[in-house]
Amino acid sequence: MRMIDEKVVENIALGAAVLGTGGGGDPYIGMLMAREAVKKYGPVPMYTLDELEDDDLIVPTAMMGAPTVMVEKMPNGDDIVNAFQAIGKFLGKPIRATMSIEAGGLNSVVPIYVAARLRVPLVDCDGMGRAFPEIQMVTHTIAGMSASPFSMADERGNVVLLNAITNRWMETFARGIAVNMGAMAMIACYAATAKQLKEAAIAGTMSKAERIGETIRRARVEEADPVNTVREAVGGFLIFKGKIGDVARRTEAGFAKGDARITGIDEYAGQVLELNFQNEHLIVKIDGEFKVTVPDLITVLDVDTGEPITTESMRYGFRVAVVAIPCADKWRTPKGLELVGPRYFGYDTEYIPVESVYGTK
Repeated sequence: MRMIDEKVVENIALGAAVLGTGGGGDPYIGMLMAREAVKKYGPVPMYTLDELEDDDLIVPTAMMGAPTVMVEKMPNGDDIVNAFQAIGKFLGKPIRATMSIEAGGLNSVVPIYVAARLRVPLVDCDGMGRAFPEIQMVTHTIAGMSASPFSMADERGNVVLLNAITNRWMETFARGIAVNMGAMAMIACYAATAKQLKEAAIAGTMSKAERIGETIRRARVEEADPVNTVREAVGGFLIFKGKIGDVARRTEAGFAKGDARITGIDEYAGQVLELNFQNEHLIVKIDGEFKVTVPDLITVLDVDTGEPITTESMRYGFRVAVVAIPCADKWRTPKGLELVGPRYFGYDTEYIPVESVYGTK
């Protein structure tokens, strides 16, 4: 067990934004929420799964919806607490801890806010090792675990409890409610015991995000190459540098969907990269050829600072570097690829591991 203080919150938010592949919500907003909660209520204890009792109940907390909306429609804090407490009331059992359901900017640190405010521990794990856009896209689903009961809350005080026959049906129902809540809602779901999560979850995600964030900050002080620092920290591959020439973005059915066109600079001059996203970056084409696809991670960085750029903050003229990162092994199984492979999102291509395309780092 270790304690999460304000500095650790900042490092987790920064590192999780790298792992979030452009999604997971605005990391700055999430960082402010969590940092202020830690400042007010005190540091948060973070446990590994091995430090918990097998029957301890753990409930993830998160935001769902279109990240573009959060720029203007910020969570108020009560909404996520209401969603979390609704699960405990429904189950009639004490909740031992909360956790992140994905390694995304806001969604990695919102659980810290909940943990600080309600004085419960955080667990050092998540359900993706990155961020994905839909409810069923978690390692819990691979393990046969249910998202039900599923709670949703908005800033007005509305709380909805759902029970669905499959996690895919939960995505359908919850997405419609999120749209009616203003295209964004705070949620709690996938209640599970520590024993179940030892098999289902991806362990050590929060610690990994913290290490990445700390590495980036240290590189700034030492004036090291920021992009290469991030690439080394995540074990990824630099696949492109360029200038954003066009971004087409729309909020549709509760998602931020769109694409960006990036023209190459330096050694990539003369090449064009196309990036498609649905909350998170999904595929990269270079000169019309598929190069990287989900479930591998695609991260867009500011070429001068190494700061991760979310899908909602990409703008014309930004000079960026694109880094591809191998995903967690669970996603490379047949069940994993059925959930989050390129064909699920409508792309006519097979998944090829990024290291098979780009070889050595």
